[in-house]
Amino acid sequence: MPTIAVLPGDGVGREVVDEAMKVLTRVGEIEGIKFETVWFPFGADHYLKTGELMPEKVLDEYRQMDAILLGAIGDPRVETGVLERAIVGGIRWGLDLYVNLRPIKLYAEYLTPIKNKKPEDIDMVFVRENTEGLYLGMGGHFKKGTPDEVAIQEMVMTRKGVERVIRYAFELSRKRAKTNKLLLIDKVNAMPAQNIWTRTFEEVGQEYADIERDHAFIDAACMWMVKNPEWFDVAVTGNMMGDIITDLGAAVQGGLGLAASGNINPDGVSMFEPIHGSAPKHAGKGIICPIATISAAQMMCANLGFDSAAARIDRALAASLTSGEIRSLATSSGMGTSQYTEIVLSHIE
Repeated sequence: MPTIAVLPGDGVGREVVDEAMKVLTRVGEIEGIKFETVWFPFGADHYLKTGELMPEKVLDEYRQMDAILLGAIGDPRVETGVLERAIVGGIRWGLDLYVNLRPIKLYAEYLTPIKNKKPEDIDMVFVRENTEGLYLGMGGHFKKGTPDEVAIQEMVMTRKGVERVIRYAFELSRKRAKTNKLLLIDKVNAMPAQNIWTRTFEEVGQEYADIERDHAFIDAACMWMVKNPEWFDVAVTGNMMGDIITDLGAAVQGGLGLAASGNINPDGVSMFEPIHGSAPKHAGKGIICPIATISAAQMMCANLGFDSAAARIDRALAASLTSGEIRSLATSSGMGTSQYTEIVLSHIE
């Protein structure tokens, strides 16, 4: 009986999480899985009411769970970054969720803005390092607010952090067994310190003779993703570069309304979320598409070892997006949030 920590968060978070839970519940009924949930209030409303962001002691509660499902974090009433670093960052660092896993999968040809590309051309996974790099926030300002201001943000890379995420990517390439090729993406030609990635990739790669190694600079990789997405299978990269290129990947697969991610600790509890923001201007209107969060729930099932349940959700998403019942994922589509879920549920059966 898996227990899921649920953090709806801010904006449309509660709406999309509620819809994903409908799908999880129904799949559980069919597959014989009872999902228990423990809901947590952390987000803008809780912070503005109590002054509490997310106490560190809550991490011990999360550790007792089987997985975490997150809606969205961010609210214009709170300074940008305050909630995100305390809650999303707090969970990533506190639980050492060092892999950010981003599948990029095209379900139907009409969804991609790239002409003449079909589902078989867009099926890749990005493994992004999730706990180091520029996002640690190491640095600061000198003479802030003056014409002489200096701002410094340091990129932190450790051998341990780089090696473990590269090793995870090699194992994933072997498990997927699609092309048996792993692509390293960096910018070592402009940032020599990133040679730690290049060297580690080559050294670890010696242990995976069955996996072909490839390399690309981040600017070239972005160009190739649009021009030749069929070249991509599994790619591994650092935190900031991975953040940017996977948003490009979301556009390639049909938009943020489809894109989900997993924040993975292979030896502990992991967190799953849609990659879209909290979209506060759309909150409470019942017009947001919940498919990205349903896809996050599908990833969660797969991570928990419920392969049949994960495959059932994946088939339902594919059928929903190819049947003609869903013509657009935009808030202007005329479809209500629950309508998307009803279509997915009809294919779950």
